[in-house]
Amino acid sequence: MTQYDVAIIGSGPGGYVAAIRCAQLGMKTAIIEKYSTLGGTCLNVGCIPSKALLDSSHHYEDAVKHFEDHGIEIPGEIKINLEKMIARKQAVVDQTCAGVKFLMDKNKIEVYEGIGSFKDATHINIKKNDGKTETIEAKNIIIATGSKPSNLPFIKLDKERVITSTEALKLKEIPKHLIVIGGGVIGLELGQVYKRLGAEVTVIEYMDRIIPGMDGALSKELLKVMKKQKVKFNLSHKVKSVEAKGKEVIVIAEDKKGEEITFKGDYCLVSVGRKPYTDGLNIEASGVKLEKNGTIAVNDHLQTNISNIYALGDVVRGAMLAHKAEEEGTFVAEILAGQKPHIDYNLIPGVVYTWPEVAAVGKTEEELTEAGVSYKVGQFPMRALGRARASMDLDGFVKILADKETDEVLGVHMIGARMADLIAEAVTAMEFRASAEDISRMSHAHPTFAEAVKEAALAATDNRALHV
Repeated sequence: MTQYDVAIIGSGPGGYVAAIRCAQLGMKTAIIEKYSTLGGTCLNVGCIPSKALLDSSHHYEDAVKHFEDHGIEIPGEIKINLEKMIARKQAVVDQTCAGVKFLMDKNKIEVYEGIGSFKDATHINIKKNDGKTETIEAKNIIIATGSKPSNLPFIKLDKERVITSTEALKLKEIPKHLIVIGGGVIGLELGQVYKRLGAEVTVIEYMDRIIPGMDGALSKELLKVMKKQKVKFNLSHKVKSVEAKGKEVIVIAEDKKGEEITFKGDYCLVSVGRKPYTDGLNIEASGVKLEKNGTIAVNDHLQTNISNIYALGDVVRGAMLAHKAEEEGTFVAEILAGQKPHIDYNLIPGVVYTWPEVAAVGKTEEELTEAGVSYKVGQFPMRALGRARASMDLDGFVKILADKETDEVLGVHMIGARMADLIAEAVTAMEFRASAEDISRMSHAHPTFAEAVKEAALAATDNRALHV
């Protein structure tokens, strides 16, 4: 029986990063993955493929709607080759997954393909595709099995007309009318992809706003912008039934007045969040305890109630984000090596990759109000920037929340072009406990989108914004 210092079940961003860091720290490491490709949900059917389609559809929309304004004239009709677009997406996925395999080989990490399940707290059975089972022993075990799409109990996912994000990434035709159940990150991103490609898109959301976990100002602005893009929204609607009849999907929902409304489309994307995935682990054999919501119970060191078993990523508490899982992967590896790492969960940024992009870090206004914290607000519109006018990306703003007494930045909320990249400036500033005045006195290159951060900081510092 092969023995390891650490064995990791799951090869998503949390699992493979943990494996690399463990190997760097001198541990004999194994990683177990049930699929034939590494990378987990993020690389295979999540972050990477969705961004590839978002970029491709964005290019198409620019060609159709904006090229002429830039003086670019294309003779003839601009056409979509969906098959080729999906194939390019898959090529990006394949290349990225191959990169993870390269990193495993480079760091001498043993990769096992098969379903890993606990025999006991130090032994893992690996059931391979050929039906054979191999058992390995590990001094420490890390559970990094991620999450899977949630569903409503009365919805039957046929994965043809009533689909999840996984199927939405590989459709063979552009929907005529895509009904999206759920106004969160995944639903809005994929809804925007198919809206750009010509589908009618209707979003049905149970809450009274979209992206409900983010600052209210971001929700309002993104709603306004996506309505301008002709996406239809039905907020405060409770879905009662979803039925596929041939090539038609019928969704019945109840509005806030209690009246039933019927929606008809040819595809329905069910995007109501994700849930921890622990199926097949035989976790009872390890003695590890689960919380009531299905997450694995861990302490501040991401250690379970069984001292040599750790868990991280979507399968434990906190935001289900790839970069959060990566930080936790490094964290656990360094804990095992006797180091003293730290993670500030308040400074894990959240991003919505629609266009305009939405990004945030720290506390929302709602959270600060609820906590009774005195704060001040500085906000600056993107349309006041020269770079925004040059690129025709005028929608959005940057908002900075700072402590009223100390001026320390407590939260940064932004919507606009390239905000997914720009949020890192806010994370860096907050990591070093910068004040709004600190940011306002930093030189920002001109013309850039980043100038909006400086201006918002100026606005939060005695209302000193220069360009509004």
